[in-house]
Amino acid sequence: MLATASGCGKTTVGRALAERLDVPFTELDALVHGPNWTETPDDVLRVQVAAIVAFEGWVVDGSYSRKLGTLVLDAADTVVWLDLPVRVWFPRLVRRTARRIRGRELLWNGNRETIVGAVWGRESLFVFAFRSHFRRRREYPRELARHNVVRLRSQAAVDRWLASVG
Repeated sequence: MLATASGCGKTTVGRALAERLDVPFTELDALVHGPNWTETPDDVLRVQVAAIVAFEGWVVDGSYSRKLGTLVLDAADTVVWLDLPVRVWFPRLVRRTARRIRGRELLWNGNRETIVGAVWGRESLFVFAFRSHFRRRREYPRELARHNVVRLRSQAAVDRWLASVG
């Protein structure tokens, strides 16, 4: 399971890891965000995710603990925490978001990012990413204490760790 704030590389690392391990990869955003950004009901999401994590090997990008509780965490044998500094992930997030908006890139279930969704309001992507980053830094050490955690704090550490897998 990969855990981190938006823009740290969960999906990129998750896909590479799943390929190295020859196991399925699941991006939880694709299950959570339905057409027109409607959220999958929690009970439906739990059933979908329970079926995924019931298998012997898998890589899941995200945890959605508010929707799923500890379902993903409890099933994971390893939690990879991409704990990169803001100076690394924020420019990546800005570039990725700008690329998606400029190119009208299709995301999950036909959704597209918008400048309004990225920048404005309490629910904006950028506000969410900052809030999540600092909340995780405060809460993850306690929440993840009973799990096997690989905490990677730099891109070089991510690259070294990924090269060592499989």
